Amino acid sequence: MAENIIELVDLTKNYGSFTAVNRLNLSVKKGEVFGLLGPNGAGKSTTILMMLGLTEPTSGSVKVCGINSTENPIEVKRRVGYLPEDVGFYPDLTGMENLKYIARLNGIPEKDVETKAREMLTRVGLDEQAEKKTGKYSRGMRQRLGLAEVLIKTPEVIILDEPTSGIDPTGIREFLELIVQLSKEEGLTVLFSSHNLHQVQQVCDRVGLFVSGKLIAEGNIESLSQKLFSNESFVVEAGLASSGNGNNGNGLVSSLKTIEGVTSVLQEELKLYVGCSRDATADIAREIVSSGAELAYLHKKEYGLDDIYNRYFEGGEVHE
Repeated sequence: MAENIIELVDLTKNYGSFTAVNRLNLSVKKGEVFGLLGPNGAGKSTTILMMLGLTEPTSGSVKVCGINSTENPIEVKRRVGYLPEDVGFYPDLTGMENLKYIARLNGIPEKDVETKAREMLTRVGLDEQAEKKTGKYSRGMRQRLGLAEVLIKTPEVIILDEPTSGIDPTGIREFLELIVQLSKEEGLTVLFSSHNLHQVQQVCDRVGLFVSGKLIAEGNIESLSQKLFSNESFVVEAGLASSGNGNNGNGLVSSLKTIEGVTSVLQEELKLYVGCSRDATADIAREIVSSGAELAYLHKKEYGLDDIYNRYFEGGEVHE
C-alpha cells in the first residue's frame, strides 16, 4: 500500500473569530493526483499555505513528506514545488534566463544550470520559446514556465493552486495533459486546488469537496457517486426507432421494472429513461429487443463530479 505523503490532522486556522479552515483531516498517497475542489473563499489556499509552512495553524498538525511543516518549513520547501494562480517572472529576461536564475537559487551547481534549465523547458514544451522575453509570453506560456520552475528542483510533491485561471481552452487541455503525464512518468504526487469541476474530474484520482473551511466529502468519482446516488448509480437512456408491440398497455415499461437492479422507468414518447442501482445495460437491451420494439440507441449515463457537487449543494445549502 502506498505511503501517505501528505497528512493533515484536525488542521484548523482562525483569523480572530473567523475560521478559515475547520478541523481538516486529509491524507494523500504517494504518486496520487488529488483534487481539492471548492468555491473561492472555501479555505483551499489557506490550507496550502499551512502545508508549505507559510502560515502557522491555530491547532492540529500538518506533515508533508513526513516532515512537520510548522516546525521545519525550509525542509518542506526543498521537497515541494508550488505553482500559484499567477506566477511572476522578470519580464525583461528570457524564459531561459529566468529559469537559470531559479536553478541557481535552488542550489543547482553552476556546471549543471544550463543543461537542467534546457531540459525543463523542453519538458514543458517551451524549448522553442526559450530565448523570448517572458514579458511577451502568453498566460499559458507563463504557467508552463512556472511548472518548469517547480520541476527544476526535482520535487516529491507539486501543489497547483488554480493553475489554469485565465488560460485559453487549448492551453488548459495541454497543461492538464502535461500534469497527468508527469504524475505517471515520474511518480509525482500532485495536489490540484481548483473550483473548476470539469478540470478536476479530468486529471484527479480522488477529490475532496471543500466548503467553508470543512472537507465535506472525499473519494473517487465512483465512490462518491455510489454514496450519493445509491438507489440509481446509473441511468440508461434508450431510444426506440418504433414501439413495435412493446409499448401497448405499458407492457415494456412493466417488463423493464422486473429487471434486477432497475429502480425506475420513465417513458417519454420513443425514449425510455431507466434508473439502475447496477449496470443493467445489457439486460435492458435484451428486454427491449425481445418485446418487439426497435432499439435505435442505448446510452448509459454515470454521474460525474458536477452531479455530485450539485447534490451536495441542493437548494443552495450544504448537505453533508
